[in-house]
Parts: sequence; structure tokens; C-alpha cells
Amino acid sequence: MSSFPRLKKALQRQGIHVEHSEGVYHLRNEHAQASVLLPATLPLEAKAVRQLLDFAAVRSPDGHHGVCKACATPDFHPGGIAPVGSVVATDADFVIPAAIGTDINCGMRLITTGLTRAALEPLQEGLVRRLTRALLENGRDVPVHGAAFRALFDEGPAAFIDRVAPHGLWGQVDRSRLEAELAACVGLDAFGGSARHAPDAHVGNREIFRDPCLGTPGGGNHFVELQVVDAIFDRHAAYRIGLAPGDVVAMIHSGSRDVGFYVGRRWMDQARRAWPAGLKHPQSGLYGLSGGLAREYMVAMGTAARYAWANRVVLAELVRKELAELCGAAASRLVVDVPHNVVLREQDLNIHRKGATPAHHGELALIPGSMGDASFIVSGLGHADWLSSCSHGAGRSVRRQALRRVRGHQADNSWRCITLREERLIEESPEAYKPIGPVLQAQEEAGLIEAVARLKPWVTFKA
Repeated sequence: MSSFPRLKKALQRQGIHVEHSEGVYHLRNEHAQASVLLPATLPLEAKAVRQLLDFAAVRSPDGHHGVCKACATPDFHPGGIAPVGSVVATDADFVIPAAIGTDINCGMRLITTGLTRAALEPLQEGLVRRLTRALLENGRDVPVHGAAFRALFDEGPAAFIDRVAPHGLWGQVDRSRLEAELAACVGLDAFGGSARHAPDAHVGNREIFRDPCLGTPGGGNHFVELQVVDAIFDRHAAYRIGLAPGDVVAMIHSGSRDVGFYVGRRWMDQARRAWPAGLKHPQSGLYGLSGGLAREYMVAMGTAARYAWANRVVLAELVRKELAELCGAAASRLVVDVPHNVVLREQDLNIHRKGATPAHHGELALIPGSMGDASFIVSGLGHADWLSSCSHGAGRSVRRQALRRVRGHQADNSWRCITLREERLIEESPEAYKPIGPVLQAQEEAGLIEAVARLKPWVTFKA
């Protein structure tokens, strides 16, 4: 907070006014206004402020559609175009494809394993070898018929579960469990879809398609992590989802991979092409779509969002398979699957969440820290001022480019990271992220969420 007066003066010279009151930064310029929930102990970044106000100022070329409200959660930091941790509401006939970008429906999936750390500790090395092969070394067998992908895109997740042939991984999957788990996937039933928006490879006539991306976490901050339940804050909620101290859970952070890149890139280009000739282009690079194009984007986005769900399902089933083969059958269940990079229709508005998580009243959400810090299961409180949202993590504090100049080290031996790329140990080190404690506390005190359980990292797998 000591640097805030300097930042405030610097932003004022750019026409941006900033005030701070009760843990909230209020931002405005001549085009827009926004709010940021951020503890005084964490820095407010000028680039992120400019990006959020640019995001909040987006309107259609005719001025009839645009952003109604903009805010940000405490993991707020600069992104490529739109800032991470931002939540923006537009009217129901308007969308901003670049706000979501190409990692459509990036999200988190958490499953229980039915096993404790005490039971798994003696088997740790064997489990690590198995999961390294399955998750990082392409040691998976996940055949999918083109008809199953078409069913996923055209009809939805339930049709995909019904159509996958019982070969490879699918021969060991409990389909009735997957169908029952659909109800715990936040926002999934809201996504439309159509095979016409999918890459040709996924909807072609090949009998069997072994998609190189399906069942992969992807790079950057994506991961699969075995965690240990460290503390319970809401005993009733923990009992309902089957959690007790010492239990091992698996948290999966991944998105739509190449399908999302294909859809997102095409629609960002489409939004740019749709801009009227002769009209000055927005300097921010954020183009909106309205009318029929907006509705079609939502279908295209939903196509990629459904794929992201399938990708997280496969990752979870790979973990379940390796655990079952190593330890025998165990009672595993889905806690929640929740997106944090998507547009959802809520109360006749399009809510764009760029690195922010839905936190409607009574709904579970996941807020991971870093691979050396705790993660939290939380229950949303549906705070209208923050568009029923919460952070999707702690948020980066140091850019990857800066971290590449230093050597990575691990001072804490209570957790380990398994990766085939040593630079991940530096780029994704705990020092690269904000501490999760203040991020969580700020949201609890502001009434966005209530903590249910704290999870400590044990083994993290990063591609």
C-alpha cells in the first residue's frame, strides 16, 4: 500500500482516477468504471488497471450494446488483452470473444480418491511412475469414434458418455458414475454446441480417433495435483461431499486445448472482421459482437467448452484408473467441476469471467494456490456486487519472463513437482504467485465465499 500514492498519481496523468476504500479499489476514466477487490498487502498493477477499464469500455460500433458492469477479484493481474481475475457483464445480445480468448472453459475438477495419505504413502513412488506415464508421457489409450465427438458437440455430454465405445480407457470407466457426476459440473448444462464449429479432425469419418490433446493438462499453469485434506471449516458441507482430514483428492486444472484455440482464434478474427469499414478500431483490441453473430459465438464457445469438460473427465479417469490398478477399487466421487474462463448467461446478462469463478449461493468453487501453497474448496454466497464470482486462484505476482532468469529451488520438502520440462519448476514456482491466505481472506470478509476445506499439495504433475 506504500506505493499506492505514486501509482495513483501516475494513473491520474493517464486520465484514470483511483480511490481505495474498505479493501476495494474504485477505478474510472472518461469511458468506464470498475471495482477491484484487493487486500492492501497485495499490489495494484497499472497495466491490469488499464486493461480492466478498456474491458469495461467495450461497446458495439452503433453504441446500442456494451458492458453494464465490470469488477475484478483478488487474483487480479495483467493478461494478454483482458486482465486475469476480471468479471464483466454485458447485455444478453453482446459478447466479447477476446475477453475469453482461446483457453475456453479452462476450469478445475476435483475428485476424491477414497484413500488417505497414510494408505498411499508407501505406494508413492509406484503411483508417481504410473501417473507420470499416463499424464505426461502419452501413456494413455483413449480412443474416441467420430460419432462420439459429434454427439458431444451436437447433443451434449450425456450423449458423449453414451456413445464412446468400451475400448481402451473407456472399457474401465464407470459410465453411470460419469452420468451422475454431470449434475456437479457448474454451468455445463448451459453450453450449447454444434459440430460445425469443431475442427474437422474431430468430426470426420474416421472410425477411431486418438486425439493427441484429449486427456492432457496443457502447459503454463495447468496441472494435475494430488492433495491432502488439511483442515475442515464447514463440517456439514465436508460430510456431504465425503471429505475428512488426511484424505487424498485429485485436483485437475485444464481447458479446451487445441479445440479452444481453433474456436477462439476464429471468433476473435471474426469479431475484428465484423468491425465496420471506415470506423476507428478500438486501441485495446477488444471487439464485441452483437445480434446473430453474438448468438453464434455462444454456440461456438459452447462447442469448445464441452470439449474442455471431456478433457478434464479423461484426466480424472486416468487418475482413477491408475489408483484402482495400484490399490484396488476405491470409492471415488466428483466434488465439483467449475469453469473460470467462459461466458455464461445469468439473469439475462452475459457474464464474462476471465480467470474468475462462478460463486453463486450454495455452489461449490475451487481456489487453488500454487504448487507449494494450499488450495481451498469454498461455497459461494452469490454476492451481486461481484457478479456472483470469486477468484480462480491466488494470481501471479511475477511474470514468467522474469522468473526464467533465476534458478528454481524448493525449500519445502512436504510436496514435489513432477515435470518433463525443468523450466516449469521456475515459471510455476510458489514465488511466482501471490500468497493464497490474503486472497481468500479478502473474499470471505467481503462476503463472496465461505471456506469449506483446505487442501495441501502433495504431488503436482505439470506438462
